[in-house]
Amino acid sequence: MPSGSIAPPREETLTQASPSWRTVAWFGALLIVCYAPILYRLVWQWATNEDMGHGFFVPVVAGFIVWQRRRKLAEIPREPNVWGLVLVIYASLQALAATLGAELFTARIAFILAVTGTVLYLGGKAWVKALSFPLLLLLFMVPIPQILYARLTLSLQFLASQLAEGLITLVGIPVIRTGNLLELPHDTLNVVEACSGIRSLISLTFLSLVYAYFTDKRVWMRWALLGATIPIAIFANAIRVAITGMLTEVNTELARGLFHEIEGYIVFIIALISLVLVHRIFSAGAARFASRTAER
Repeated sequence: MPSGSIAPPREETLTQASPSWRTVAWFGALLIVCYAPILYRLVWQWATNEDMGHGFFVPVVAGFIVWQRRRKLAEIPREPNVWGLVLVIYASLQALAATLGAELFTARIAFILAVTGTVLYLGGKAWVKALSFPLLLLLFMVPIPQILYARLTLSLQFLASQLAEGLITLVGIPVIRTGNLLELPHDTLNVVEACSGIRSLISLTFLSLVYAYFTDKRVWMRWALLGATIPIAIFANAIRVAITGMLTEVNTELARGLFHEIEGYIVFIIALISLVLVHRIFSAGAARFASRTAER
């Protein structure tokens, strides 16, 4: 080593690169304590609302991704940003105002803003950029606003009814549709909110993002799979409704109770398989396009 040059100590460099686990644990515990009432009601909704059953997996998956990126974070110079503290304070005020006004969605979003602000305060903009995907995933643990939920559910109910009517007609079973009611020879199906498909749409969207993240590094592919998720979920739900109608012609009991629930799980698994197949088709098409381009 030339005279006059001084190498920084290894421990000091690591300290500048990343905060200690004690600091991270302290801020994390502080956030949980401050937002405990909001988080308690959120977890309760995960446990009681079938549309939000995937909520338990969201923080687990997001935390696992953060753990995977811990070495990358250690290599990013830590540049604490005071605007992160400002965002945390703003989030606390938003949560307080939303709680007083009984606005659950706004209060829950405030928690995600507080987490983002904490990351910005501890590590800076580079840290927020590196953790943008797990932070984005946290949005899936918050139920969508009731007004938007009602509009989406109603639209999906009618769409499922229309598609199911066409599928049932294709197999030769006469059906008359009135709104979201399907009149068949032996029964009348009412496509209620639970059959709208919004539950599978939200869950499948979350799973598609996670699947794309772990299986493909191409950004365009991730967006393509996300876009493909919507028609897959909608069509899969229409198939479920159509199968229910077909089963009523065999035995009306097969379209109710346990059989109906099992049918829903089977159709959801088929939707997941369809997503994997679409991924392979897109990958094969991209490979052929790349090979043809290279030959020119």
